[in-house]
Amino acid sequence: MSMTVVVTVVVTRNVSDRVRGFLAWSMLELAPGVYTAPCITPAVRDRIWRVLSDWFPNEADASIVILWADSAKPGGQAAATLSLPPIALVELDGMLATLR
Repeated sequence: MSMTVVVTVVVTRNVSDRVRGFLAWSMLELAPGVYTAPCITPAVRDRIWRVLSDWFPNEADASIVILWADSAKPGGQAAATLSLPPIALVELDGMLATLR
């Protein structure tokens, strides 16, 4: 079984210090609210997203977006969001777009 490793990027807005601390511990903070990890497995990425999803109901007026390369997805990248108001990701002409 081969392990695929891809760059993962997380972008946050108005999150608590708890979330920022967790992400800074897990990933490199390149700029305020922008985190990246160049060598992260899908299993680790999923665990990070699960923690963020579990904590998100305690956030107020916040948003979190996670992006990673995925050749099977439109535009070659996959994304997931947690936000207030909610944002849906849709495929539009072979690319990802946001629907508000």
